[in-house]
Amino acid sequence: MKENPILRADEEDNPLGMLTNLFDVAMVFAVALMVALVSHFNMSEIFSNEDFTIVKNPGAENMEIITKEGGKIRKYTPADNTSSDQGSKGKRIGAAYQLENGEIIYIPE
Repeated sequence: MKENPILRADEEDNPLGMLTNLFDVAMVFAVALMVALVSHFNMSEIFSNEDFTIVKNPGAENMEIITKEGGKIRKYTPADNTSSDQGSKGKRIGAAYQLENGEIIYIPE
């Protein structure tokens, strides 16, 4: 039985051709997964040019404050004894609330 020379020539020229196709599929899957996670967790603010502040788990022990100013993103955890960017120590001394009219009220603990 005679083999088809066209199929055989393609296999000999590029034996790893199948692996490059798998790599392309994996890259498309990874990008789609990242886009889905960003849209699911409503984190599209991170990719915008606007400044923002996000408070994760407000009032809890593991509360985190994430701020973006310009191109720099900072993460602050009040439960930590030291802040990584400033090296200062601090503790929670109260709470601030913003009313509907824009007024901010500070309540010490």
